[in-house]
Amino acid sequence: MNFSKKHETRKHEGWRAGEDHAWSGRQLAGWAAIAATMLSTLAPLAQAQQQIDPGSATKGLPAEPAPNATLPLYMRPDARDFRNTPSHFPNPIAPYESTSIAPPNVFNSPRLADLVRNGKIYLSLSDAIMLALENNFDIAIARYNLDISDTDIVRSRAGASLLGSPAGLVTGTISGNSTTLSSGGGPGGTSAGASGAGAGASGLVLTANGQGPAPTISDPLLTGTVQLERATTPEPNQFITGAPTLIQNTDAYNFQYQQGYRTGTTLTFGFQNSRVTTNSFRSGYSPELQSNFKATINQHLLNGFGIGVNTRFIAQAINNRRITNSAFRQQLLFTINQIENIYWNLVSAYESVQSAQHALDQSTQVASDDRKQLQIGTLAPLDVLNADNQVAQDKQTLITSQSTLEFQQLIIKQAIARNLNDPGLSQAPVIPTDRVSLVEMPEETAAVEDLVKEAYQDRPEIEQAVLNLKNDQITLKGVKNGLLPVVDAYGFYGSTALGGAANPACSPAQNGPEGCTITPGKYTDVFTGMFNGNTPDRGVGVNVTIPLRNRPAQALRSRSLLEYRQDQLKLQQLYTQIRIGVINAQYALTNDRAAVQAATATREYNTQALDAEKKKFKYGASTTALVLQQERSLAAAENTVISALATYAKDRASLEQTLANTLTKYNISIGDGVSGTVTQQIAIPGLEPAPPNPAANLPSQQQQLHTPPVTPPSPLPPAQPQSPQQPPQQQR
Repeated sequence: MNFSKKHETRKHEGWRAGEDHAWSGRQLAGWAAIAATMLSTLAPLAQAQQQIDPGSATKGLPAEPAPNATLPLYMRPDARDFRNTPSHFPNPIAPYESTSIAPPNVFNSPRLADLVRNGKIYLSLSDAIMLALENNFDIAIARYNLDISDTDIVRSRAGASLLGSPAGLVTGTISGNSTTLSSGGGPGGTSAGASGAGAGASGLVLTANGQGPAPTISDPLLTGTVQLERATTPEPNQFITGAPTLIQNTDAYNFQYQQGYRTGTTLTFGFQNSRVTTNSFRSGYSPELQSNFKATINQHLLNGFGIGVNTRFIAQAINNRRITNSAFRQQLLFTINQIENIYWNLVSAYESVQSAQHALDQSTQVASDDRKQLQIGTLAPLDVLNADNQVAQDKQTLITSQSTLEFQQLIIKQAIARNLNDPGLSQAPVIPTDRVSLVEMPEETAAVEDLVKEAYQDRPEIEQAVLNLKNDQITLKGVKNGLLPVVDAYGFYGSTALGGAANPACSPAQNGPEGCTITPGKYTDVFTGMFNGNTPDRGVGVNVTIPLRNRPAQALRSRSLLEYRQDQLKLQQLYTQIRIGVINAQYALTNDRAAVQAATATREYNTQALDAEKKKFKYGASTTALVLQQERSLAAAENTVISALATYAKDRASLEQTLANTLTKYNISIGDGVSGTVTQQIAIPGLEPAPPNPAANLPSQQQQLHTPPVTPPSPLPPAQPQSPQQPPQQQR
């Protein structure tokens, strides 16, 4: 429905110039009063819609500690702020020029080269984490998300729809076995996150996020049309034009300016100009100059009304930026924990090689001693074969351990370096210089409720979930406004002026005595005539659109409210998951410590048992089989200790990730993670230097391929007759 009233008054000859100017002044004053009244009415209503309770997102849920915000808000990798777009000053064409982004850095930081000594990389856990902050691809990819999120803030300021801020965990680093409760989505991400649209099977499900009346576009828009037309038209009837062929040249110069405001107001100003020449005797002007303008103000009164509705994308974009910040902190926690797991896998593989080498040395020594005894006839050939079999098994175990260590070295290199094309780096062995200390950490004995409260405050997933609820509230306000009918009030004011030169083809005989009488004028006269108030065109009106059943808006409102309630339950579920995760992580450390102590005691027992068995064998009170059995038991106990220590170290790092206190505890600045340049030393508690054991021997695969084949052992000499051995005396 369109209700409008239009007043149009043409100039009459009897009007006096003084009356014209007085009437024009009264008109302008009246329009100014109407505009002031409308704006004064809109202001308080707009402010009422803009207020959003920041604490109402968790209303109705159990009271939990408020999550700590990830600060600063607008952290970015470099000094460039993507919220600032080019202006027309001093370069008028700057807003229309393409921006440029520096190519990514694919070179390693100098810190990595500083760790290489004598062709080997001596790597501590703190060095590994600092190198990951500078070189790890996952962190580098996630770093772009911060600037990507800023571009959505720019779009929201203009009133454009949001493209979504990425909040995903990048998990491209190989291995690590790191776990986390939730992950995000978007460019560089691996699954849907808090700020992104939810996706169902095949990604066909969208959310109500961002729905509702489209905000008013606040960026000014200038359009223009310049058209030159030359038309020659044969006329079937010369009565109208007076010529068998109408020749008409039309030049049009039309421009329009449009500006939107956050109150739901739109201002449109149109300016049209035309110049027409003709050979028709009916026209008094040739060329005919005509200009007109019209200024129109349109205001949403229900649907789309108010600052709160039209600026909701700005609030949501800022919330999304906070979610992206939190997701980047989560990425740091995830990747650091991943590096720790990789490092302890490397330590475990390194010590396994040393243990396998030690076992091989022992079995080789036993085989050598057995051969000597065989030569002198004090040992049976079967015992020598048993010893040789154990040597072969230990060699296979050593080769397997060496291959595992080579792979773990490659794994940690790809986690802390961007470029492995340097042969000196790719082939350099990595020597881990840290070992986990069994000194009890405060988290192992702290009260569970204290740890849970700390996790509730610091976990980035909770921060993201709360911010997502606030975005849901913004969406609820938008779709609630979308239930209302469209009622738009508008008013316009314009004027038209005419001028030009007398048409030489005009015929007074055909048009009458006054048919060719004109008031000539140049374009300056025409332009001035538009604003003298003699030919006003003004009016007001109301456009009303009422959806009679309104089913799409009702369904959208219901869906957005259902999704809001669903996200509230997800938040409460997240609290429960984190509580269980904290308790489980603390229990795991208690069990791990007991496992390490038990494995260490078993190793000590097997060490002493092997020494005793060797002494008994030396005096003829034992056999080669029993000695080899004790060696296998000691090797197994050694591997159990190595595995238990690695599990303890990983679970301790996992507890710190669960509590989300890794950055604070390790003295890691989130700003260093954002910039990719570590400026302060990382201090990791609970570590001790590696023992001064011999370096693990790790021949490369190429060396193994070019190694000459091993000469098989000489056949055993025939058994010599032996005097019967006395049975060992039983110990009393």
